[in-house]
Amino acid sequence: EVQLVESGGGLVQAGGSLRLSCVASGFRYEDYSIGWFRQAPGKAREGVSCISVTEGNPTYVGSVKGRFTISSDNAKNTVYLQMNNLKPEDTAVYYCTLRTLTYCGGLHPDEYDYWGQGTQVTVSP
Repeated sequence: EVQLVESGGGLVQAGGSLRLSCVASGFRYEDYSIGWFRQAPGKAREGVSCISVTEGNPTYVGSVKGRFTISSDNAKNTVYLQMNNLKPEDTAVYYCTLRTLTYCGGLHPDEYDYWGQGTQVTVSP
């Protein structure tokens, strides 16, 4: 059974930083991608970033480019999302997702096959 476990969320002031982690287990895929999505209250789930654990090639939604960095440690089956210069509009539940294809695609929720339970990120003004 595929499991994705997120950690690292919390409360931070605007301008601060957090690093989210996603540990993946329970699968045998060799070529796959890990994405981060977020969902704020009353809003649709939004793709934030994705990385192919085989090829690299990180992708980002425009609103986080230059502030967020996604990386992977394949030996640990872990993907990180370093979030700097956080803004109140980044407040959301952040979800880790797994896509059983090498390439990330268009950061649409339907393109991803497995989801974690989410971790709350709250940015105060």
